[in-house]
Amino acid sequence: MTTRTPTTSASSLSWRTRPEAPGDTAAVREVNLAAFPLAEEADLVDALRADRDAWLDGLSWVAEAPDGTVTAYALLSRCHIGGQPALALGPCAVLPAYQRRGAGSAAIRAALDAARGRGERLVVVLGHPTYYPRFGFRPASRWNISAPMEVPDEALMALPLDAPDTEPARPVPAGVIQYAAAFGL
Repeated sequence: MTTRTPTTSASSLSWRTRPEAPGDTAAVREVNLAAFPLAEEADLVDALRADRDAWLDGLSWVAEAPDGTVTAYALLSRCHIGGQPALALGPCAVLPAYQRRGAGSAAIRAALDAARGRGERLVVVLGHPTYYPRFGFRPASRWNISAPMEVPDEALMALPLDAPDTEPARPVPAGVIQYAAAFGL
């Protein structure tokens, strides 16, 4: 599955999105290394990739510039909430030269669409409360979902995949998020 997503900025670029392929490992690592001040996120992706319980084929997505450069990355990995399966979004990263041009949004939207296509019910994210609502994320406390550590309520968000702007058609799990071991929580 490949999609083209036009950017939402003044840029004329459009982003080709696709699932991460085996040959993308180094490019994905470079995107994460460039986007974050430390190697922790890049190392986390590598550790999740090695975890057969956390890594779900088809839920690691990249966005490419027209020249084929991998510019952005979004990962959905398996977590559990109240003993029920859910997904955790992150890391998400964009090469600095391509930030604020829609590449990250394109990769995230493609990953979320892939999760919907697989019949997944819920995605959680711990991130910027002004960024993730554009995808339909709302405070996770709305569904009685909490993190295994202290975090600001507005930074922990959830997205029911069957009805993001209304109450979900299917019940979503409630409780404390159990992240994959690679997260170290």
